[in-house]
Amino acid sequence: MQKTIAAISTAQGPGGIAIVRMSGDNAIEIADKIFNGRIKLSDAKTHTVHHGFICDGTQKTDEVLVTVMRAPNTYTKEDVVEINCHGGSVSARKILSLLIKNGASYADRGEFTKRAFLNGRIDLCEAEAVIDVINSKTGRLHTAAVNQLGGSLSEKINEIRDGLLSLSANLDVISDFPEEGLEPLSDEEYYNLLVRLRDKTKKLYDTADKGRIIRNGIKTVIVGKPNVGKSSLLNLLSGSERAIVTDVEGTTRDIIEEQIDLGSVTLAVSDTAGIRTTDDKVEKIGVEMSKKRASEAELVIFMLDAMREIDENDTEIFELINGKKTVFLVNKSENGINDSVKNFCADKENVIEFSVKNETGVDALNEKIAQMFDMGEISDGGGETIINERHKEALAGALESINSALKTLEDGMPSDMTFVDIENAVSKLGAVTGMSVGEEIVDRIFHSFCVGK
Repeated sequence: MQKTIAAISTAQGPGGIAIVRMSGDNAIEIADKIFNGRIKLSDAKTHTVHHGFICDGTQKTDEVLVTVMRAPNTYTKEDVVEINCHGGSVSARKILSLLIKNGASYADRGEFTKRAFLNGRIDLCEAEAVIDVINSKTGRLHTAAVNQLGGSLSEKINEIRDGLLSLSANLDVISDFPEEGLEPLSDEEYYNLLVRLRDKTKKLYDTADKGRIIRNGIKTVIVGKPNVGKSSLLNLLSGSERAIVTDVEGTTRDIIEEQIDLGSVTLAVSDTAGIRTTDDKVEKIGVEMSKKRASEAELVIFMLDAMREIDENDTEIFELINGKKTVFLVNKSENGINDSVKNFCADKENVIEFSVKNETGVDALNEKIAQMFDMGEISDGGGETIINERHKEALAGALESINSALKTLEDGMPSDMTFVDIENAVSKLGAVTGMSVGEEIVDRIFHSFCVGK
């Protein structure tokens, strides 16, 4: 924290601009040593931008715009200088080398955000949201991460934690100052308050399954007999030629995986070999892999050809996936649907008429899956959602401790016997925001960041 750190904050390679960032007590002084502009940066007002040149002695390195931001109203709550130079692989590296030569130190991974956390500008929960915003591959993950970055999750956690601390303080006062004659909460009041805090904790914890779907997608497998359009569906949904499509049955023999954003939901899709009886040794391996993936999937998309008769292969697939969340996708329906397929689908839910050729049915598929997995609230950006496994584990620990305290009361024990459980719950919740977390965990979290953030 005593060092002034510097790093390139933009991706390496060709680009319009590159940004070299510096933070610390000597940031402005160091930048002044290599900046040649109309005024000295040390005389500049905070949050101002200055045109000039970065120079190595008398040699110009690049034409730049330099932003000066003075503590404490900066990302790190320290003095920050950001040098905007031309993009490419050379200018930014030369400028960084000059900063190091003049007194700065190379920043470690995530060190700027770590300083923001250690200086109290953000909590640990908000810091973790930064990396999720950067790494977001879908709109829902980005929305959830931005909400977390804005402090919405921290606010909920702190609300529960403060409630538990109030109960703990009530026990402390009564036990430490009995002579004061303070009126403690009645057993019923204490129990009811604890139940309300338990319910709030559980409500938050119960969003973790949806949060996992936001982060990783719904584990989805496309199944069907050969040549019903499974690979064509994958290509349509992914917007690229991910799978080979031919008229030859058994083309797909290995598992092809793709993460697909449909709008309301994200799918982690596996396109599998067509399931049928075959004597081909390689295809047989692919069929067995398809069956295994189907057994592990959270969602099955069972594709049928609208104009082909239902046969023993379709029946075998249905028996394999029976009991799983399934969408029956009747492909090639632009030409009508034969009676065999109609009869097969007559008693089934979640049947969608689809046409890969005409690209119709995608919206219906999106809406159906969102409904099946109750994703409406998340897709609208509403509510706080647990998208981080560390937060889920901490909430699980807090919930366990609160339930233990409630069990103590239900067994007829006095409220002061819940003190240890309440303190444990407070500690677990504090771990989410960084109020009670070890240095090793903090270091591990920030080491997952890129250099320059």
